[in-house]
Amino acid sequence: MKKALLLTIKYAIVFVFASVFLYPFLWMISGTFKSDFEVMGLSLIPSHPTLANYLLVFERVPIMRALLNSTIVSVTITLSVVTFGAIVGYSLSKIKWSGAKYLTGFIIFTMLIPFQLTLIPTYLVIVKLGLTDNLLGLVIPNALTAVSIIMFRQFFQSIPDSLLEAARIDGCSELEIIFKIVFPLSRPAFITVGILTFLTSWNDVLWPLIVIRERSLMTLPQLVTVFVLGGEAETHLGAELAASTILALPIIILYGFFQKYFIQSFVTSGIKA
Repeated sequence: MKKALLLTIKYAIVFVFASVFLYPFLWMISGTFKSDFEVMGLSLIPSHPTLANYLLVFERVPIMRALLNSTIVSVTITLSVVTFGAIVGYSLSKIKWSGAKYLTGFIIFTMLIPFQLTLIPTYLVIVKLGLTDNLLGLVIPNALTAVSIIMFRQFFQSIPDSLLEAARIDGCSELEIIFKIVFPLSRPAFITVGILTFLTSWNDVLWPLIVIRERSLMTLPQLVTVFVLGGEAETHLGAELAASTILALPIIILYGFFQKYFIQSFVTSGIKA
């Protein structure tokens, strides 16, 4: 009886915290189906559901074009970061060379530098390359990240060297070891880095606002920011919530599909020297 009571209390506490965490998100979704007079209420169930807020967003904002731009930029950045991050991470963890430890330390050091310090120099480089108002201007500065390199390095270190040595004895080349043994075993790391990179690039607003000025090339977060803060939404809070919901939906769907691997990667990867 005592054990059942403790279990009930535990689930009750979890339920309360989960409700507190989920309520703002559920309120946002609910508000997209409410009229302007009802949207400020605390109820999660609209008394008169309406799609007017979504229609207003699609009427005033080229959502589909912005969605395509965001997808192109985010997918390209994700593929680049995963590919190059895995290559560099493997060289730092499984290939023995004298500068590996120092380069790893330098990469970790760069993670401590605020991005604001490199914002202006990076922008000047993009201007010199003529990549303003160009989607490549959003992709190139983010094609490789220090976080991806370190995450891949840490995960690759969890793969026993004896397994790779056995593969070499069996006649496998280094490329065969990488693509047939290391990478398949590292699927959780690939998915985790992919999700984190996609989420970061998808939600990026500051850099697109600086580089992209042409409306047809704006990403979805950038366009939603202009819509909400630029006065296009006027005083329609429901329309602002609808635009925010559209922006968040792809990330929610992506995480829903890959959450198992996302959690597994953090469980199986530790920080090792």
